[in-house]
Amino acid sequence: MNQPGHPAPPLGSVVRLLLRRTIETYHDSPQAVAWMQHNLDRFDEPLRVAIAGKVKAGKSTLLNALVGEEIAPTDAGECTRVVTWYTDAQVPRVTMYPRAAPARQLTISRNAGALAFDLQGVPVEEVDRLEVQWPSQSLRTQTLIDTPGIASLSKDTSARAGAFLAPEDSPSQADAVVYLMRHLHATDVRFLESFYDQGVARATPINTIAVLSRADEIGVGRLDALSSARRIARRYRADEKIRGLCQTVVAVAGLLAQTGRTMRQNEFTALTALAGMPRADLDAMLLSVDRFSRTDLGSATDVPGSDTRARLMERFGLFGVRLSTTLIRQGMTDPGTIATELVKRSGLDELRAVLATQFSERRDLLKARSALLAVDLVLSREPRPSAAPLVAEVERILAGAHEFAELRLLSTLRSGAVKLPTDAVAEAERLLGGEGGSAAARLGLEPEADHGQLRAAALDAVARWQRRAESPMSGRTVSDVARLVVRSCEGVLAALGGGRY
Repeated sequence: MNQPGHPAPPLGSVVRLLLRRTIETYHDSPQAVAWMQHNLDRFDEPLRVAIAGKVKAGKSTLLNALVGEEIAPTDAGECTRVVTWYTDAQVPRVTMYPRAAPARQLTISRNAGALAFDLQGVPVEEVDRLEVQWPSQSLRTQTLIDTPGIASLSKDTSARAGAFLAPEDSPSQADAVVYLMRHLHATDVRFLESFYDQGVARATPINTIAVLSRADEIGVGRLDALSSARRIARRYRADEKIRGLCQTVVAVAGLLAQTGRTMRQNEFTALTALAGMPRADLDAMLLSVDRFSRTDLGSATDVPGSDTRARLMERFGLFGVRLSTTLIRQGMTDPGTIATELVKRSGLDELRAVLATQFSERRDLLKARSALLAVDLVLSREPRPSAAPLVAEVERILAGAHEFAELRLLSTLRSGAVKLPTDAVAEAERLLGGEGGSAAARLGLEPEADHGQLRAAALDAVARWQRRAESPMSGRTVSDVARLVVRSCEGVLAALGGGRY
């Protein structure tokens, strides 16, 4: 028990110690020791973020956009049916891990600029996973895991995705999940429900983000398509059921983001030529993918041929071509400026900001959750009298750690189970870390807010929620909620170096 005035040790440190104690207790069980050591090592690894969704949701395209290179195959080939890990490394390398054979290195090649590799004749069903090591600044803070499509026509492919993301007899190897959906269907809800578990250490809305992917296709590629997609995402975010299953919903045009980050000079040249066509002629071509790619332009030599246009359509989509040519007509003549604008409009920056605030800032919490699940697995599979103190310690951490109390309360608030004024619910969620774990995010201030502003806002929040906790008009449930929010505010003050008051 921590004495008043003495802050509790960091959750990560407490869980690391638990892992070491479990290794000591199970020193005679090689399997348990290896499993615990593996999870201890995970604390020092980048956060593991899985990208999931149905077939053709745009998972590999979004991964490429996040990395800034075309390293994930986006066609419907065999490699997209295998769980593939993307990690930072000094030298590019692709390794295949068969289920019943030694690992082997695959040859790396490029196909139209995109990374390509084959499985050397090994059936997909016999491959456990692929690991792509690639020099990338984006992969230094998070390992991205591309998963096969859920609800695939291939039962094996769907089962492979489900077994990785929500295994029945062990915790997922991913610390967090980005779930892609083109629209919200019953299949998407069922998956999110299967991944979610009421147990606080298991998957919770706090480690799941939903992405309304292929947002540019809403409105059939009109220039206002992304605005429409963002309105839909806001509507989903306001839905109590969805809020209870994922942290937030973000609209992203993955293809536009990928192309913006990997745009080539010859593509800009072709787009510039198209922008020089009569507006009515280009608009007529852009009525459909087929018309754009196949329209016979006769003897015109100053516009891209059908093969070039088909490749542009693969890379940009109708929306991307329409947007790019419009920007060029408006005076953007530098390919770098165009590329930056495409990324900006795609929604990728918003998603990256969400990943930073919701995942990266919670790295230790998400790692601790994964580790507690790992310890729980050992304790349940190999029960022994000497492990009784470990069982008690797991229960103590789950019950006593304020970080998990915040998760429980966030889930409760988002389910609508506690009735508070709408503005109070929004503030409580923010103060509990629902919009990010930093002091500025919790207090609703700009990231550049100074120490004095942060401290003043935290003191104000403490006083406001303390009054709600002590108000005779507040029922017991509301008072309990308010006291926990006060504790979160006091934690912000302590982190700022100002103590409680």
